[in-house]
Amino acid sequence: MSEPFVVAGGDAAGLSAASKCKREDPDREVIVYEKGDWISYAHCGMPYYVKGEVDSIGDLLSLSPAEVRDRGIDLHRNHEVLSVDPDSQTVRVTTGEDTFEQSYGDLLVATGARALTAPIEGTELDDVFTMHHMHSAAALRAFLTPPEEADDSIFDAGYVDLDEVSPYFEREPPETVAIVGGGYVGVEMAEAFRGWDLETHLYQRSGQPAPPFGAAVGEAITDTLREAGVELHLDTVVESLEGTEGVEQVLAEDGTLDVDCVLVGIGIRPNTELVADTGVEFGESGAIAIDDYGRTAVDNVYAAGDCAEKVHTVTGDPDWVPLGLTANRAGRAIGQTVGGEPEPIGEIAGTAVIKAFELECGRTGIIDHDRARKAGFDPVSETITAGSRSGYYPGNEATTVTLTADRKSGRLLGGTINGEDRAAVRINSLAGALHEGTTVGEFERYDLAYAPPFSPVWDPLLVAAKVLNGTVEQ
Repeated sequence: MSEPFVVAGGDAAGLSAASKCKREDPDREVIVYEKGDWISYAHCGMPYYVKGEVDSIGDLLSLSPAEVRDRGIDLHRNHEVLSVDPDSQTVRVTTGEDTFEQSYGDLLVATGARALTAPIEGTELDDVFTMHHMHSAAALRAFLTPPEEADDSIFDAGYVDLDEVSPYFEREPPETVAIVGGGYVGVEMAEAFRGWDLETHLYQRSGQPAPPFGAAVGEAITDTLREAGVELHLDTVVESLEGTEGVEQVLAEDGTLDVDCVLVGIGIRPNTELVADTGVEFGESGAIAIDDYGRTAVDNVYAAGDCAEKVHTVTGDPDWVPLGLTANRAGRAIGQTVGGEPEPIGEIAGTAVIKAFELECGRTGIIDHDRARKAGFDPVSETITAGSRSGYYPGNEATTVTLTADRKSGRLLGGTINGEDRAAVRINSLAGALHEGTTVGEFERYDLAYAPPFSPVWDPLLVAAKVLNGTVEQ
């Protein structure tokens, strides 16, 4: 019998790989080691759990430990893989009390990423949170809940640390909260905090929130947050958080703010220390470099999820875009490769969506002109605003689209969209075009669906393509 398929990490990529391998090769022993309590959970749903739109934290779980074991997978929670020895094909695992070695035939590193707090001083103070773990979401939800409404049923998953979380139920909720960082987490948590009617301040070191989404989306999010009562501190660097035991103040370039709670969302970094001295190679991003099948530079060692790079479909170069679908997809492909016929993990387009109250925003591909030029393109962009439905049909909302193409070849490079009427899902049509290497002229002729309740005759994406194609052809 072959040596087991060992997986380090029990979330999206890890359990997708384990499950697929077990389906393809039922006789193969598959072992998953997860550092913490939580497995297979919806990280992107945590802001909506904190807000209260998701009733129970258990609703964010895709698979329970029992369901994983029912699939024939040997799951071990609270087991951290400390190191890898490629020569002996073993990993060293700790439970915190005991340490042991486990042999492998194939190994998947799916250790994810961790939230950044440096270089901000004071992030170790009480009542300073990040939103990269379910324990944080549980504690913050308890903190925001008035004591008279406290109910442990919102922690029905069975492995919330109640000794750690329940004391927040006994405290009066915060009144003033600061968010450091205006990316996905910052924007979505601003909505969550305002949902509890907190005085909410958002600090962003650049001139707009959600910088990867470009200027048009950033301006729309800025207006939306301000209209919702969020105080924005743009072009402002937070220098430190101050307090005795709990956080009491934010010290920033624009002054000092008294606060009761702080959320830090300034980015994440891949967890790659496990393979630092193994011969595994790393990309410019610091994530693990892999080939088209998820294989690292070390034999029988794969990587997937937030700790690994993927190939960008527009540039053809490695890129690091840590998102849930790409993690699941890569893990599943690796499970297929290990358990049966090899399957490529596929390329990425960096497609992402974000919600700011009622505003929906999407992006895909390469929209930054400097990055496009670095990749060898001559970028040109156009921005249009059009209706989301036929003008006479109720619910029509302004929808803004920016498309970017290569002036020389006409090839579509990327785009963004924002609006309040099903704008975000429209970005998927553009993502598909990027994967096919479509030109803006070809995209203009796409046969997209039309009916008054859903779209005008010329969908906003097609309007933008017409305008951009005219510019490209000049």
